[in-house]
Amino acid sequence: MPNAGKEYFLAIDAGGTKTLMVLADQENELARTTTGSIKRLRVGADEAMQNLEAGLNILVEQSGVSPKAITRTCVGTSGVSVAMVVDWIHDALGKLVSGKVLICGDEVIALDGAFHGGPGTLVIAGTGQNTIGRDSTGRLVGIGGWGPALGDEGSGLWIGQQALRRIFRSLDEQGSDRTPPRLMQCIMDHWKLHTVEELVGYANQTPPPDFAALTPLVVACANEGDIVAAGVLRSAGEELAALLLLVYKQLRKWEPETLPPVACTGSVLQNIPQVRDSMTATLQAVYPEIKVLPGVVDAVLGALWRARNGIE
Repeated sequence: MPNAGKEYFLAIDAGGTKTLMVLADQENELARTTTGSIKRLRVGADEAMQNLEAGLNILVEQSGVSPKAITRTCVGTSGVSVAMVVDWIHDALGKLVSGKVLICGDEVIALDGAFHGGPGTLVIAGTGQNTIGRDSTGRLVGIGGWGPALGDEGSGLWIGQQALRRIFRSLDEQGSDRTPPRLMQCIMDHWKLHTVEELVGYANQTPPPDFAALTPLVVACANEGDIVAAGVLRSAGEELAALLLLVYKQLRKWEPETLPPVACTGSVLQNIPQVRDSMTATLQAVYPEIKVLPGVVDAVLGALWRARNGIE
């Protein structure tokens, strides 16, 4: 059983499709689980509360720690500038756990998962995209993350959209002799479409289809030698590198000699080596000494670090 008087900390990484939750004491992780999204911009209040309660119940069952024994909680989420998001998190956790609740951006907890408050840069590429950097004094700079309509270059959604755009550019360039790339047929099979006209209509519908779900098809076709697919993945890495270079541009205004390492997170950078390799090569063509850390960041551990240290 947990010791009386001991401090316990709850860390939450609230993503759009899932929520990672960790319960720990000052030294050790005691329990971990994944539950449904609690992101109020994606799900309703009732569903979010059900997911939060389900995750917390699993942590309590695994650890034996009462929610009322929790000293501090840190939640990392997007949308921290939206009052509804922040207010709901404070209200929901206030009903379930004790202690202060800290809320910050999901990119910030990922950065802290890698660097624990120190200098570094981070690129997030999953369904969406974001980049962030921090200098040795703690100053932060964020680039990108403007959402699918305005940015998200290099993300899964961007990859799906770019695949379709390049397919049709390829058809235009071939003229009357056009031969559809294999990627086009894979996408049509995925969406159960039979003609180019159906594909055009489906891709342009409102609301739009799930372009990010096309990313595995792009990867599979690239691995089979499809030139269009391979070009999309290479460009995704170049786009991510371009955003990181803007982060470094600002960091080097503050500290001219700084070139902190790059940490990565998100499904694209975790699962698609072509994107990661292209990003790294593009970065190192400009700054050969830049180090890209291996693997991907466990962002929820950044939330845990902030909870343990009481960092707003």
